[in-house]
Amino acid sequence: MTRMRIEPQQDCIYEIAREGGMHVPGRVIASADLMNELRDDNITLQQVMNVAHLPGIAGYSWAMPDAHMGYGFPIGGVAATVPENGGVISPGGVGYDINCGVRLCALNLTRDELLPRIDRLVQRLFESVPCGAHPHQSGTGDLSAAEMRRVLRDGAAFAVKRGFGTDTDLEHSEENGAMTLADPAEVSDEAIERGRRQLGSVGSGNHFVEVGCVHRVFDDEAARALGLAAGQATVMIHCGSRGLGHQVCTDFLREMGRTKFPYALPDRQLACAPVESELGRRYLAAMSAAANYAWANRQVLMVLAARAFADVFGAPPERLGFRLVYDICHNIAKLESHDVNGKKRRVCVHRKGATRALPPGDARIPSRYRDVGQPVLVPGDMGRASFVCVGAAFDGEHPFHSSCHGAGRRLSRRAATRAGSGRSITDELRKNGVVVMAKDRRTLAEEMPEAYKNVADVVDVMHRAGFVRRVAEIRPVGVIKG
Repeated sequence: MTRMRIEPQQDCIYEIAREGGMHVPGRVIASADLMNELRDDNITLQQVMNVAHLPGIAGYSWAMPDAHMGYGFPIGGVAATVPENGGVISPGGVGYDINCGVRLCALNLTRDELLPRIDRLVQRLFESVPCGAHPHQSGTGDLSAAEMRRVLRDGAAFAVKRGFGTDTDLEHSEENGAMTLADPAEVSDEAIERGRRQLGSVGSGNHFVEVGCVHRVFDDEAARALGLAAGQATVMIHCGSRGLGHQVCTDFLREMGRTKFPYALPDRQLACAPVESELGRRYLAAMSAAANYAWANRQVLMVLAARAFADVFGAPPERLGFRLVYDICHNIAKLESHDVNGKKRRVCVHRKGATRALPPGDARIPSRYRDVGQPVLVPGDMGRASFVCVGAAFDGEHPFHSSCHGAGRRLSRRAATRAGSGRSITDELRKNGVVVMAKDRRTLAEEMPEAYKNVADVVDVMHRAGFVRRVAEIRPVGVIKG
Protein backbone atom coordinates (compact mmCIF):
# COMPACT_ATOMS: atom_id res chain seq x y z
CA MET A 1 0.00 0.00 0.00
CA THR A 2 1.14 3.55 -0.76
CA ARG A 3 1.76 5.70 2.31
CA MET A 4 -1.00 8.25 2.65
CA ARG A 5 -0.85 11.81 3.93
CA ILE A 6 -4.39 12.83 4.83
CA GLU A 7 -5.25 16.27 6.15
CA PRO A 8 -8.61 17.89 6.99
CA GLN A 9 -9.37 20.86 4.69
CA GLN A 10 -12.70 22.11 6.02
CA ASP A 11 -15.77 20.68 7.69
CA CYS A 12 -16.29 17.16 6.31
CA ILE A 13 -13.56 17.43 3.64
CA TYR A 14 -10.27 15.52 3.87
CA GLU A 15 -7.47 15.68 1.32
CA ILE A 16 -5.12 12.87 0.34
CA ALA A 17 -1.83 14.42 -0.81
CA ARG A 18 -0.37 13.54 -4.21
CA GLU A 19 2.10 10.67 -4.15
CA GLY A 20 4.05 9.00 -6.94
CA GLY A 21 2.12 9.00 -10.21
CA MET A 22 -1.02 10.72 -8.92
CA HIS A 23 -1.95 13.61 -11.22
CA VAL A 24 -4.26 15.24 -8.66
CA PRO A 25 -4.90 14.93 -4.91
CA GLY A 26 -7.73 12.84 -3.54
CA ARG A 27 -10.61 14.33 -1.61
CA VAL A 28 -12.89 12.45 0.78
CA ILE A 29 -16.21 13.82 2.01
CA ALA A 30 -16.66 12.33 5.48
CA SER A 31 -17.25 12.97 9.16
CA ALA A 32 -14.48 12.15 11.60
CA ASP A 33 -16.16 8.83 12.47
CA LEU A 34 -16.69 7.81 8.84
CA MET A 35 -13.12 8.83 8.02
CA ASN A 36 -11.82 6.62 10.83
CA GLU A 37 -13.74 3.69 9.33
CA LEU A 38 -12.17 4.39 5.94
CA ARG A 39 -8.70 4.55 7.49
CA ASP A 40 -9.28 1.14 9.04
CA ASP A 41 -10.52 -0.18 5.69
CA ASN A 42 -7.52 1.33 3.82
CA ILE A 43 -8.36 -0.33 0.47
CA THR A 44 -11.03 2.26 -0.35
CA LEU A 45 -8.63 5.15 0.21
CA GLN A 46 -5.99 3.39 -1.86
CA GLN A 47 -8.52 3.16 -4.70
CA VAL A 48 -9.13 6.91 -4.41
CA MET A 49 -5.38 7.39 -4.91
CA ASN A 50 -5.31 4.91 -7.79
CA VAL A 51 -8.05 6.80 -9.64
CA ALA A 52 -5.93 9.95 -9.37
CA HIS A 53 -3.48 8.29 -11.82
CA LEU A 54 -5.98 8.38 -14.70
CA PRO A 55 -4.72 10.37 -17.70
CA GLY A 56 -6.45 13.73 -18.07
CA ILE A 57 -8.08 13.69 -14.63
CA ALA A 58 -9.22 17.14 -13.49
CA GLY A 59 -9.60 18.66 -10.04
CA TYR A 60 -9.57 15.80 -7.56
CA SER A 61 -10.29 12.12 -7.24
CA TRP A 62 -13.38 12.28 -5.01
CA ALA A 63 -14.96 9.84 -2.57
CA MET A 64 -18.45 10.28 -1.16
CA PRO A 65 -19.24 9.51 2.51
CA ASP A 66 -20.79 6.16 1.54
CA ALA A 67 -17.58 5.08 -0.20
CA HIS A 68 -16.39 1.48 0.04
CA MET A 69 -14.25 -0.87 -2.00
CA GLY A 70 -15.31 -1.44 -5.58
CA TYR A 71 -13.92 -2.69 -8.89
CA GLY A 72 -11.12 -0.27 -9.84
CA PHE A 73 -12.93 2.82 -8.60
CA PRO A 74 -14.31 2.80 -5.09
CA ILE A 75 -18.08 2.64 -4.94
CA GLY A 76 -18.87 6.23 -4.08
CA GLY A 77 -16.09 7.48 -6.36
CA VAL A 78 -16.32 10.53 -8.64
CA ALA A 79 -13.70 11.60 -11.17
CA ALA A 80 -13.76 13.79 -14.27
CA THR A 81 -11.30 13.71 -17.15
CA VAL A 82 -10.72 16.31 -19.88
CA PRO A 83 -11.04 14.64 -23.31
CA GLU A 84 -8.96 17.27 -25.12
CA ASN A 85 -6.12 16.64 -22.64
CA GLY A 86 -6.07 12.93 -23.39
CA GLY A 87 -8.68 12.24 -20.72
CA VAL A 88 -9.89 8.66 -20.51
CA ILE A 89 -13.12 6.81 -19.87
CA SER A 90 -12.98 3.74 -17.62
CA PRO A 91 -15.68 1.04 -17.26
CA GLY A 92 -14.44 0.59 -13.68
CA GLY A 93 -15.57 4.17 -13.06
CA VAL A 94 -19.11 3.25 -14.07
CA GLY A 95 -19.44 -0.29 -12.77
CA TYR A 96 -20.96 -3.52 -13.98
CA ASP A 97 -24.55 -2.47 -13.26
CA ILE A 98 -24.65 0.46 -15.68
CA ASN A 99 -27.25 3.05 -14.65
CA CYS A 100 -28.16 1.30 -11.47
CA GLY A 101 -30.49 3.99 -10.15
CA VAL A 102 -33.37 5.00 -7.95
CA ARG A 103 -36.94 6.00 -8.76
CA LEU A 104 -39.20 7.65 -6.18
CA CYS A 105 -42.97 7.67 -6.53
CA ALA A 106 -45.53 9.35 -4.28
CA LEU A 107 -49.21 8.67 -3.62
CA ASN A 108 -52.10 10.49 -2.01
CA LEU A 109 -52.43 7.65 0.50
CA THR A 110 -51.48 8.31 4.11
CA ARG A 111 -49.66 6.06 6.53
CA ASP A 112 -52.92 5.33 8.36
CA GLU A 113 -54.56 4.23 5.11
CA LEU A 114 -51.54 2.19 4.05
CA LEU A 115 -50.65 0.16 7.13
CA PRO A 116 -53.87 -1.91 7.48
CA ARG A 117 -53.22 -3.35 3.99
CA ILE A 118 -49.42 -3.54 4.02
CA ASP A 119 -49.26 -7.35 4.25
CA ARG A 120 -51.60 -7.77 1.29
CA LEU A 121 -49.75 -5.07 -0.62
CA VAL A 122 -46.30 -6.61 -0.13
CA GLN A 123 -47.69 -10.00 -1.14
CA ARG A 124 -49.24 -8.49 -4.27
CA LEU A 125 -46.06 -6.64 -5.17
CA PHE A 126 -44.10 -9.86 -4.76
CA GLU A 127 -46.52 -11.63 -7.12
CA SER A 128 -46.57 -8.79 -9.67
CA VAL A 129 -42.95 -7.65 -9.82
CA PRO A 130 -40.40 -10.19 -11.12
CA CYS A 131 -37.56 -10.56 -8.60
CA GLY A 132 -34.35 -12.55 -8.34
CA ALA A 133 -31.27 -13.08 -10.44
CA HIS A 134 -33.14 -15.28 -12.92
CA PRO A 135 -36.88 -14.47 -12.78
CA HIS A 136 -39.19 -16.82 -14.67
CA GLN A 137 -40.95 -13.87 -16.26
CA SER A 138 -40.34 -10.19 -16.93
CA GLY A 139 -42.60 -7.20 -17.07
CA THR A 140 -42.66 -7.14 -20.85
CA GLY A 141 -42.12 -10.79 -21.77
CA ASP A 142 -39.46 -11.90 -24.24
CA LEU A 143 -38.34 -9.15 -26.57
CA SER A 144 -37.06 -9.68 -30.10
CA ALA A 145 -33.63 -8.45 -31.13
CA ALA A 146 -35.30 -5.62 -33.07
CA GLU A 147 -37.34 -4.60 -30.00
CA MET A 148 -34.18 -4.71 -27.89
CA ARG A 149 -32.47 -2.29 -30.24
CA ARG A 150 -35.39 0.11 -29.80
CA VAL A 151 -35.10 -0.19 -26.01
CA LEU A 152 -31.37 0.58 -26.23
CA ARG A 153 -32.05 3.60 -28.43
CA ASP A 154 -35.19 5.04 -26.80
CA GLY A 155 -34.83 4.16 -23.11
CA ALA A 156 -37.86 4.85 -20.92
CA ALA A 157 -39.78 6.17 -23.96
CA PHE A 158 -39.87 2.60 -25.30
CA ALA A 159 -41.79 1.51 -22.19
CA VAL A 160 -44.14 4.49 -22.39
CA LYS A 161 -44.94 3.66 -26.02
CA ARG A 162 -45.80 0.12 -24.85
CA GLY A 163 -48.34 1.48 -22.35
CA PHE A 164 -46.08 1.66 -19.29
CA GLY A 165 -46.56 5.20 -18.03
CA THR A 166 -46.85 8.63 -19.64
CA ASP A 167 -44.69 11.29 -21.22
CA THR A 168 -44.75 13.17 -17.91
CA ASP A 169 -42.67 10.35 -16.45
CA LEU A 170 -39.96 11.11 -19.00
CA GLU A 171 -39.89 14.77 -17.95
CA HIS A 172 -39.23 13.67 -14.36
CA SER A 173 -36.36 11.33 -15.24
CA GLU A 174 -32.70 12.26 -15.46
CA GLU A 175 -31.80 12.83 -19.13
CA ASN A 176 -35.54 12.41 -19.86
CA GLY A 177 -34.95 8.68 -19.52
CA ALA A 178 -32.50 8.28 -22.41
CA MET A 179 -28.88 9.08 -23.31
CA THR A 180 -28.70 10.48 -26.83
CA LEU A 181 -25.19 9.08 -27.39
CA ALA A 182 -26.54 5.53 -27.30
CA ASP A 183 -25.74 3.28 -30.25
CA PRO A 184 -27.31 -0.19 -30.10
CA ALA A 185 -24.83 -1.38 -32.75
CA GLU A 186 -22.05 -1.22 -30.14
CA VAL A 187 -23.86 -3.64 -27.80
CA SER A 188 -22.84 -7.27 -28.31
CA ASP A 189 -25.28 -9.98 -29.33
CA GLU A 190 -24.53 -11.73 -26.03
CA ALA A 191 -25.53 -8.64 -24.05
CA ILE A 192 -28.74 -8.25 -26.07
CA GLU A 193 -29.58 -11.91 -25.49
CA ARG A 194 -29.08 -11.49 -21.73
CA GLY A 195 -31.46 -8.52 -21.72
CA ARG A 196 -34.28 -9.99 -23.82
CA ARG A 197 -36.05 -11.67 -20.89
CA GLN A 198 -35.18 -9.26 -18.10
CA LEU A 199 -36.82 -5.94 -18.95
CA GLY A 200 -39.16 -5.19 -16.06
CA SER A 201 -37.40 -7.22 -13.37
CA VAL A 202 -35.69 -6.19 -10.14
CA GLY A 203 -32.80 -8.62 -9.94
CA SER A 204 -31.18 -9.53 -6.65
CA GLY A 205 -28.59 -8.21 -4.19
CA ASN A 206 -29.27 -4.69 -2.95
CA HIS A 207 -32.04 -4.05 -5.50
CA PHE A 208 -35.58 -3.64 -4.21
CA VAL A 209 -39.05 -2.21 -4.42
CA GLU A 210 -39.82 -0.47 -1.13
CA VAL A 211 -43.06 0.97 0.21
CA GLY A 212 -42.48 3.75 2.70
CA CYS A 213 -43.93 6.77 4.40
CA VAL A 214 -42.53 10.27 4.75
CA HIS A 215 -41.41 10.33 8.39
CA ARG A 216 -40.42 13.99 8.60
CA VAL A 217 -39.78 17.02 6.43
CA PHE A 218 -36.65 19.16 6.82
CA ASP A 219 -37.25 21.73 4.06
CA ASP A 220 -40.87 22.79 3.60
CA GLU A 221 -40.28 24.75 0.39
CA ALA A 222 -38.45 21.95 -1.38
CA ALA A 223 -40.89 19.32 -0.10
CA ARG A 224 -43.82 21.28 -1.51
CA ALA A 225 -42.06 21.56 -4.87
CA LEU A 226 -41.49 17.79 -4.90
CA GLY A 227 -45.05 17.12 -3.75
CA LEU A 228 -44.03 15.44 -0.49
CA ALA A 229 -45.63 15.79 2.94
CA ALA A 230 -45.28 14.12 6.32
CA GLY A 231 -47.25 10.87 6.58
CA GLN A 232 -47.48 10.41 2.80
CA ALA A 233 -47.04 6.97 1.19
CA THR A 234 -44.15 6.47 -1.23
CA VAL A 235 -42.61 3.79 -3.42
CA MET A 236 -38.87 3.60 -4.07
CA ILE A 237 -37.39 1.36 -6.78
CA HIS A 238 -33.68 0.53 -6.93
CA CYS A 239 -32.30 -1.48 -9.86
CA GLY A 240 -30.33 -1.10 -13.07
CA SER A 241 -29.49 -2.63 -16.43
CA ARG A 242 -29.45 -6.24 -15.22
CA GLY A 243 -27.43 -8.81 -17.20
CA LEU A 244 -27.24 -6.60 -20.28
CA GLY A 245 -25.25 -3.88 -18.49
CA HIS A 246 -23.03 -6.46 -16.83
CA GLN A 247 -22.17 -7.92 -20.22
CA VAL A 248 -21.44 -4.50 -21.76
CA CYS A 249 -19.01 -3.78 -18.93
CA THR A 250 -17.40 -7.23 -19.27
CA ASP A 251 -17.01 -6.86 -23.05
CA PHE A 252 -15.25 -3.49 -22.87
CA LEU A 253 -13.10 -4.27 -19.85
CA ARG A 254 -11.79 -7.24 -21.79
CA GLU A 255 -11.14 -5.18 -24.92
CA MET A 256 -9.53 -2.26 -23.08
CA GLY A 257 -7.40 -4.67 -21.06
CA ARG A 258 -6.01 -6.10 -24.30
CA THR A 259 -5.36 -2.73 -25.92
CA LYS A 260 -1.98 -1.08 -25.31
CA PHE A 261 -1.96 2.61 -24.43
CA PRO A 262 1.11 4.72 -23.60
CA TYR A 263 0.43 5.07 -19.89
CA ALA A 264 0.82 2.96 -16.77
CA LEU A 265 -1.86 2.53 -14.13
CA PRO A 266 -1.49 1.09 -10.62
CA ASP A 267 -4.46 -1.28 -10.98
CA ARG A 268 -5.48 -3.31 -14.03
CA GLN A 269 -9.12 -2.84 -12.95
CA LEU A 270 -8.75 0.77 -14.08
CA ALA A 271 -8.55 -0.36 -17.71
CA CYS A 272 -9.56 2.60 -19.85
CA ALA A 273 -9.30 4.31 -23.22
CA PRO A 274 -9.09 7.96 -24.29
CA VAL A 275 -12.59 9.39 -24.51
CA GLU A 276 -11.93 10.59 -28.05
CA SER A 277 -10.40 7.33 -29.27
CA GLU A 278 -12.41 4.92 -31.39
CA LEU A 279 -12.57 2.47 -28.46
CA GLY A 280 -13.55 5.18 -25.99
CA ARG A 281 -16.35 6.43 -28.22
CA ARG A 282 -17.62 2.89 -28.72
CA TYR A 283 -17.74 2.24 -24.98
CA LEU A 284 -19.54 5.53 -24.34
CA ALA A 285 -22.13 4.59 -26.98
CA ALA A 286 -22.62 1.07 -25.59
CA MET A 287 -22.70 2.31 -21.99
CA SER A 288 -25.34 4.89 -22.95
CA ALA A 289 -27.42 2.16 -24.60
CA ALA A 290 -27.22 0.03 -21.45
CA ALA A 291 -28.23 3.08 -19.40
CA ASN A 292 -31.30 3.43 -21.62
CA TYR A 293 -32.21 -0.19 -20.92
CA ALA A 294 -32.06 0.57 -17.19
CA TRP A 295 -34.38 3.57 -17.52
CA ALA A 296 -36.85 1.44 -19.46
CA ASN A 297 -36.54 -1.25 -16.80
CA ARG A 298 -37.42 1.11 -13.93
CA GLN A 299 -40.26 2.61 -15.99
CA VAL A 300 -41.86 -0.82 -16.39
CA LEU A 301 -41.30 -1.71 -12.75
CA MET A 302 -42.99 1.50 -11.62
CA VAL A 303 -46.13 0.66 -13.57
CA LEU A 304 -46.15 -2.92 -12.25
CA ALA A 305 -45.96 -1.51 -8.73
CA ALA A 306 -48.78 0.96 -9.49
CA ARG A 307 -50.96 -1.91 -10.70
CA ALA A 308 -50.32 -3.81 -7.47
CA PHE A 309 -51.50 -0.79 -5.48
CA ALA A 310 -54.59 -0.57 -7.67
CA ASP A 311 -55.42 -4.23 -7.01
CA VAL A 312 -55.08 -3.91 -3.25
CA PHE A 313 -56.81 -0.55 -2.83
CA GLY A 314 -59.50 -1.11 -5.46
CA ALA A 315 -58.84 2.10 -7.37
CA PRO A 316 -56.84 2.99 -10.48
CA PRO A 317 -53.37 4.49 -9.92
CA GLU A 318 -54.61 7.91 -11.05
CA ARG A 319 -57.20 8.04 -8.25
CA LEU A 320 -54.54 6.97 -5.75
CA GLY A 321 -52.38 9.86 -6.94
CA PHE A 322 -49.59 7.49 -7.95
CA ARG A 323 -46.95 9.59 -9.71
CA LEU A 324 -43.23 9.71 -10.39
CA VAL A 325 -41.31 12.27 -8.33
CA TYR A 326 -37.93 11.67 -9.99
CA ASP A 327 -35.59 9.02 -11.39
CA ILE A 328 -31.81 9.24 -11.03
CA CYS A 329 -28.85 7.11 -12.03
CA HIS A 330 -25.73 6.44 -9.99
CA ASN A 331 -23.46 4.28 -12.16
CA ILE A 332 -22.73 6.39 -15.22
CA ALA A 333 -20.19 8.46 -17.16
CA LYS A 334 -21.36 11.65 -18.86
CA LEU A 335 -19.90 14.43 -20.95
CA GLU A 336 -20.70 17.63 -19.04
CA SER A 337 -19.46 21.19 -18.76
CA HIS A 338 -17.85 22.20 -15.46
CA ASP A 339 -15.46 24.82 -14.10
CA VAL A 340 -11.95 23.39 -13.90
CA ASN A 341 -9.36 25.73 -12.39
CA GLY A 342 -11.58 28.71 -13.16
CA LYS A 343 -12.20 27.73 -16.78
CA LYS A 344 -15.29 26.09 -18.27
CA ARG A 345 -14.25 22.72 -19.66
CA ARG A 346 -15.97 19.76 -21.28
CA VAL A 347 -15.24 16.80 -19.03
CA CYS A 348 -16.20 13.15 -18.81
CA VAL A 349 -17.63 12.73 -15.31
CA HIS A 350 -17.56 9.23 -13.86
CA ARG A 351 -20.07 8.72 -11.06
CA LYS A 352 -19.79 5.24 -9.60
CA GLY A 353 -22.08 4.78 -6.65
CA ALA A 354 -22.67 8.53 -6.80
CA THR A 355 -25.50 10.59 -8.21
CA ARG A 356 -25.77 13.93 -9.93
CA ALA A 357 -26.86 16.83 -7.67
CA LEU A 358 -27.44 19.90 -9.83
CA PRO A 359 -27.96 23.24 -8.03
CA PRO A 360 -31.08 25.43 -8.30
CA GLY A 361 -31.56 27.13 -11.65
CA ASP A 362 -29.84 24.50 -13.79
CA ALA A 363 -31.72 24.07 -17.08
CA ARG A 364 -31.38 20.27 -16.91
CA ILE A 365 -33.70 20.13 -13.89
CA PRO A 366 -37.44 19.70 -14.59
CA SER A 367 -39.13 23.09 -14.48
CA ARG A 368 -41.25 22.04 -11.50
CA TYR A 369 -38.13 21.56 -9.37
CA ARG A 370 -35.75 24.07 -10.92
CA ASP A 371 -36.07 26.70 -8.19
CA VAL A 372 -35.13 24.25 -5.41
CA GLY A 373 -32.51 22.05 -7.13
CA GLN A 374 -32.34 18.58 -8.64
CA PRO A 375 -33.95 15.86 -6.52
CA VAL A 376 -31.31 13.55 -5.02
CA LEU A 377 -32.58 10.16 -3.83
CA VAL A 378 -30.51 8.37 -1.18
CA PRO A 379 -31.87 4.95 -0.17
CA GLY A 380 -30.68 3.41 3.08
CA ASP A 381 -31.00 -0.13 4.35
CA MET A 382 -34.37 -1.89 4.50
CA GLY A 383 -34.73 -1.44 8.26
CA ARG A 384 -34.02 2.23 8.90
CA ALA A 385 -34.60 5.09 6.47
CA SER A 386 -34.01 6.72 3.09
CA PHE A 387 -33.60 10.41 2.33
CA VAL A 388 -34.73 12.84 -0.32
CA CYS A 389 -32.39 15.78 -0.86
CA VAL A 390 -31.87 18.45 -3.50
CA GLY A 391 -28.67 19.73 -5.07
CA ALA A 392 -27.37 22.89 -3.41
CA ALA A 393 -25.66 25.98 -4.82
CA PHE A 394 -21.99 25.79 -3.89
CA ASP A 395 -19.12 28.18 -4.46
CA GLY A 396 -15.67 26.64 -4.53
CA GLU A 397 -14.34 23.15 -5.23
CA HIS A 398 -17.15 20.62 -5.52
CA PRO A 399 -17.36 17.01 -6.76
CA PHE A 400 -18.75 18.02 -10.16
CA HIS A 401 -22.21 18.51 -8.59
CA SER A 402 -22.34 14.96 -7.27
CA SER A 403 -23.72 13.37 -4.13
CA CYS A 404 -23.68 10.09 -2.24
CA HIS A 405 -26.01 7.40 -3.59
CA GLY A 406 -26.91 5.37 -0.52
CA ALA A 407 -25.75 4.25 2.90
CA GLY A 408 -22.65 2.35 1.76
CA ARG A 409 -21.71 -1.14 2.86
CA ARG A 410 -20.05 -1.65 6.22
CA LEU A 411 -19.85 -5.45 5.99
CA SER A 412 -19.03 -7.56 2.96
CA ARG A 413 -21.77 -9.89 1.77
CA ARG A 414 -19.87 -12.86 3.19
CA ALA A 415 -19.41 -11.18 6.57
CA ALA A 416 -23.08 -10.18 6.66
CA THR A 417 -24.14 -13.74 5.90
CA ARG A 418 -22.01 -14.99 8.80
CA ALA A 419 -23.48 -12.35 11.11
CA GLY A 420 -27.01 -13.36 10.09
CA SER A 421 -26.48 -17.08 10.63
CA GLY A 422 -29.24 -18.58 12.76
CA ARG A 423 -31.31 -15.39 12.73
CA SER A 424 -34.64 -14.66 11.05
CA ILE A 425 -34.11 -11.27 9.43
CA THR A 426 -37.75 -11.35 8.31
CA ASP A 427 -38.99 -11.62 11.90
CA GLU A 428 -36.55 -8.99 13.13
CA LEU A 429 -37.71 -6.52 10.50
CA ARG A 430 -41.39 -7.23 11.20
CA LYS A 431 -40.84 -6.43 14.87
CA ASN A 432 -39.51 -3.06 13.69
CA GLY A 433 -42.58 -2.45 11.54
CA VAL A 434 -41.22 -3.58 8.14
CA VAL A 435 -42.86 -6.39 6.15
CA VAL A 436 -40.34 -8.00 3.81
CA MET A 437 -40.50 -10.75 1.18
CA ALA A 438 -37.53 -12.11 -0.76
CA LYS A 439 -36.84 -14.90 -3.22
CA ASP A 440 -33.78 -16.04 -1.26
CA ARG A 441 -33.24 -15.88 2.51
CA ARG A 442 -29.51 -15.44 1.89
CA THR A 443 -30.30 -12.09 0.26
CA LEU A 444 -31.91 -10.91 3.49
CA ALA A 445 -28.81 -11.86 5.47
CA GLU A 446 -26.52 -10.12 2.97
CA GLU A 447 -28.71 -7.01 3.05
CA MET A 448 -29.60 -6.82 6.75
CA PRO A 449 -29.43 -3.31 8.25
CA GLU A 450 -26.18 -3.92 10.14
CA ALA A 451 -24.41 -4.57 6.83
CA TYR A 452 -24.70 -0.86 6.01
CA LYS A 453 -23.58 2.44 7.40
CA ASN A 454 -26.33 4.57 8.90
CA VAL A 455 -27.65 6.54 5.94
CA ALA A 456 -28.63 9.41 8.25
CA ASP A 457 -24.94 9.90 9.09
CA VAL A 458 -23.96 9.77 5.41
CA VAL A 459 -26.59 12.32 4.34
CA ASP A 460 -25.73 14.58 7.28
CA VAL A 461 -22.16 14.81 5.96
CA MET A 462 -23.30 15.83 2.46
CA HIS A 463 -25.67 18.40 3.99
CA ARG A 464 -23.02 19.84 6.32
CA ALA A 465 -20.49 20.04 3.49
CA GLY A 466 -23.03 22.12 1.56
CA PHE A 467 -23.36 19.90 -1.52
CA VAL A 468 -27.03 18.97 -0.92
CA ARG A 469 -29.94 20.09 1.23
CA ARG A 470 -31.98 17.55 3.14
CA VAL A 471 -35.67 17.61 2.22
CA ALA A 472 -37.37 14.58 3.75
CA GLU A 473 -36.78 11.31 5.57
CA ILE A 474 -38.71 8.23 4.45
CA ARG A 475 -39.15 5.16 6.67
CA PRO A 476 -39.81 1.74 5.07
CA VAL A 477 -42.91 -0.29 5.91
CA GLY A 478 -42.73 -2.96 3.19
CA VAL A 479 -39.97 -4.33 0.94
CA ILE A 480 -39.61 -6.95 -1.78
CA LYS A 481 -36.22 -8.27 -2.91
CA GLY A 482 -34.73 -10.96 -5.10
